[in-house]
Amino acid sequence: MNKATRQEMFERLRTANPHPTTELNYSSPFELLIAVLLSAQATDVGVNKATAKLFAVANTPQTMLDLGLEGVMQYTRSIGLYRTKSKHIIETCQALITKHHGEVPQNREDLEALAGVGRKTANVVLNTAFRQPVMAVDTHIFRVSNRTGLAKGKNVREVEDKLMQNIPKEFLMDAHHWLILHGRYTCKAQKPQCETCIINDLCDYPIQK
Repeated sequence: MNKATRQEMFERLRTANPHPTTELNYSSPFELLIAVLLSAQATDVGVNKATAKLFAVANTPQTMLDLGLEGVMQYTRSIGLYRTKSKHIIETCQALITKHHGEVPQNREDLEALAGVGRKTANVVLNTAFRQPVMAVDTHIFRVSNRTGLAKGKNVREVEDKLMQNIPKEFLMDAHHWLILHGRYTCKAQKPQCETCIINDLCDYPIQK
């Protein structure tokens, strides 16, 4: 995919959705961090159902710690791997209080030092909560990037690096959300909706030819 095609691709995505954002519900960087921690191998809808009740009683590191592990699990048990994720939440809250004055750090190194936080989670928080031009690559974005020819790679980091290089700078801030939504609702894993895709004429995927 050449530079002109990439420009056209993102212009169309921006026109269709000028202000994209995450489908996770949150009202603070801390709530977003917890929601993203819970979202691995889970749907945003499922996470939102759980966090709606959880955040109503605990939406700061201290109030989350006050709930305790068993208390957190009462709200997260509907989510896959909830025991491990709840343990990570407690450990992360402890670290936020002891090392970061109860605030979510705004740099990747400190975020990745938190329990359960990998590069993808850190990038989501940096981009969505703190508006930093970074790229979190999940399964949807990995699929869309390879299928379209936007950024082909054999692993997540390779795709992330190519996306950072290939995406025109004016679109980089919102590219994560455009690509994840496109993968979730149009460029689906099993049945891509090529006939209704707004970028199908720019895409390398053969099914729509």
